[in-house]
Amino acid sequence: MARRPITKRIGEILLERGAINPKQLEKALAHQRDHGGLLGQILIDLGYVTEEEIALALTAQYGFPYLPLDNYDIDDGIMQLIPEPVARQYVLIPIDRIGNALTVAMADPSNVQAIEDIEMLTSCVVQTFVSTPSDIRKAIDRYYKHGPKDHPPEGPPPLTTPNTSP
Repeated sequence: MARRPITKRIGEILLERGAINPKQLEKALAHQRDHGGLLGQILIDLGYVTEEEIALALTAQYGFPYLPLDNYDIDDGIMQLIPEPVARQYVLIPIDRIGNALTVAMADPSNVQAIEDIEMLTSCVVQTFVSTPSDIRKAIDRYYKHGPKDHPPEGPPPLTTPNTSP
């Protein structure tokens, strides 16, 4: 899926959509200059926008479609293509594979390194959808299943009855 050239910055897109006002953008940009970070995440942290508003702005900025994951079912077999630590590191999740085309949902479609790493890891061409970080993390938690050795059950150990036989 080819990326369209970026013609507007995310702050401009959010201003045009009425999601933020110029004063909020100035405050977020000042915070970014002082502390670093992604502008979209800063705007979320400041409470000016939601994750979904940022995801939709990214779709407008990069031309990737938006995919809400709440009601999306992912085949368990597709999860084996990308190890869980990699999915968590890049905040992405594999969605589908047709031939050598792997569709992934990502929180940050501008992360070229993540796309290149996934292509090298899977020997597939990556097609990108945008989703919110929290939707992706929930999907990772849901679809990457661990055995009991990896994560013991929470709570106290099971009660055992004392052996009273002679």
